[in-house]
Amino acid sequence: MKRSLKLACLALILVPFLNSCEKDLQYKNSQELNNDNFFKTADDASAAVTAMYSGMMQGYLGNGWGPEQAGYTTQASQTTDEAVCNWDDSGRWKKLNGLVFDPDFNSITGHYSSLMRYVSKITTTIPKIQQIAMTDELKKRYVGELKALRAYYMQILYLYYGPVPVILDPSIVNTPASAQTARPSKDVMVANIEKDFREAISVLPNKFAGTDYGRFSKAACLTSLMKLYMQEKRWQDAIDAGNQIKTIGFSLTPNYEDNFSIKNKNGNSEIILAVVCNATSATNGNEYRPHYLPTDYYEASNGGFDDAWDGYRMPWKTYDKFSQSDYRLKLLMQKYPTLVGGNIVLRDARAGGDIGAVMLKYGPDPAKTDVDVSAVDIVVMRYADVELLLAEAINELNGPTNDAFNLINDVHTIHGKLLPLAGLGKDAFRTAVQNERLFELWAEGVRRDDLIRWGQFIQRAKDDGFGNVDDHLILYPLPRAAITESAGIVKQNPGYN
Repeated sequence: MKRSLKLACLALILVPFLNSCEKDLQYKNSQELNNDNFFKTADDASAAVTAMYSGMMQGYLGNGWGPEQAGYTTQASQTTDEAVCNWDDSGRWKKLNGLVFDPDFNSITGHYSSLMRYVSKITTTIPKIQQIAMTDELKKRYVGELKALRAYYMQILYLYYGPVPVILDPSIVNTPASAQTARPSKDVMVANIEKDFREAISVLPNKFAGTDYGRFSKAACLTSLMKLYMQEKRWQDAIDAGNQIKTIGFSLTPNYEDNFSIKNKNGNSEIILAVVCNATSATNGNEYRPHYLPTDYYEASNGGFDDAWDGYRMPWKTYDKFSQSDYRLKLLMQKYPTLVGGNIVLRDARAGGDIGAVMLKYGPDPAKTDVDVSAVDIVVMRYADVELLLAEAINELNGPTNDAFNLINDVHTIHGKLLPLAGLGKDAFRTAVQNERLFELWAEGVRRDDLIRWGQFIQRAKDDGFGNVDDHLILYPLPRAAITESAGIVKQNPGYN
């Protein structure tokens, strides 16, 4: 992931160069990428694979794992009880809070258009890489990474939109036939995701480090599979995947905030997958802090004020679920530092009438290369998430066993003075896991999936007073163009016109 942006940009040019009709013109640009000079070497393959990782952020300003309205973490927070936004913006943010979705709401339909293209690009890239002369080991790794990425992008599509008509046959990508493919069944979609992940797991290393840190590893594939199995409530499969991850050798970091500060560069014992960020890149930088910071927030250790837009906050009723002795409130604040008359003063956001607590999960970038964008890596998967999922799956299948208690307590007690959980029955243990996932994983893009799995996603919107909320809103609508361009062969999700 630390390869140059130049290689990534070049690798995106994967389509055949159109030959001129003027056959007598023999001019040839040696700098031009085409079928004659690209996909010939191992370096070409590396560049092509690296380019497909750009789907993690989906382009400029990060509509994937970035913090914008079209980002996963933002939507996972603001379609749930986890966050609200200070900005009115003609009601665009309230549309997320109230699950007011329609096929023309580009912030929520954009994932479909973007990730479907990435799936198709990967599908056509795999056979080209298989034809390049390089070591079998390296070829298997590159193809394994591509299959892992394709599975991951398909998984996001499935969780947001349900089964979608992805094209996995390279012979029909970019042909009229590919535009006329109907949506598959749920079982077929899940099987395709599983197949790609399993084939990737068979050839990828347990972890990546050094210059390859940030790439899909066996651990990342297993974590993704585990998340898929959890949503499908395939508890034993989730347990099996979680136990495999345990054998790879992850552990929780002693300091919670180290997962989200500049100390997370090059990884640690807990991070399974991250988007490696660059403060000089508009497509691969971490822009979380300005979205979350109050405009008067002052951080002496970072040289004072950062750029701040005072956007996202955690509602007080959600914040109040935390114990005030919870160490994780260090990054989730009712009171925050401001500068008044040259003195640092704590401002009480609740007393001041603010809509919620300050969510400051990502720390500053000491380099301050850019006032808006930092090089702190964005966490996509970490071991605390795995432990809590495993505890949940064990409880659902077997009740709260000793292993389940050990898993939840590993997360619950490591970062603070909280007492270990003990003596809970199955229902109480389920509630404890649900609470712990909020306390531990807020603003990390998991809340939407969690509430859907627990049957609480729609009820949350009703409890917050939003009307016309129905179960069909668990899935986003497909963009209108996807239906129109297929001449009706691709069907819209139920409930959307």
